[in-house]
Amino acid sequence: MRKPVVGVMGGADVSEDVIDLARRLGTLIAQRGWVLLNGGRNAGVMAASAAGARQAGGTVIGILPDRDTRAASPDLDYAIVTGLGDARNLINVLSSDVVIACPGGAGTLSEVALAAKNAKPLILLNFDPGRALDPYQDTAPVFSVTTPEEAVEEAATLLERT
Repeated sequence: MRKPVVGVMGGADVSEDVIDLARRLGTLIAQRGWVLLNGGRNAGVMAASAAGARQAGGTVIGILPDRDTRAASPDLDYAIVTGLGDARNLINVLSSDVVIACPGGAGTLSEVALAAKNAKPLILLNFDPGRALDPYQDTAPVFSVTTPEEAVEEAATLLERT
């Protein structure tokens, strides 16, 4: 049986509170036996969630925007080099069974929009995308939560449905 893949999206330049949130989220994902997928870079939410998952014995896949692994997190089990820049955001979303979006900027917002556009289950963890999801409110499963624990519980419910 294939392990569920949970995409963790979020900013590269975020506060320490968001770093802590992402690290805890990574830990909880690994403890469930799920695979964590993120943007792969050694920065912000990507690095923190990968570190949390790795320290908890989990598996981490990074979908890198670059043509090499120089900027990759050292906590990746698998580094997928794309050379696609921000276009790799679509790979991040489509390769995830559930997407959890932590606070971030335009890149995170693009992943949130791509998840909604592709009707991918989406959990917003302390992240408000504004009105970007309004056109998809009838077709995209979107949930807002405030803690990593709530995010993982919601993900578990969504994964049971698939």
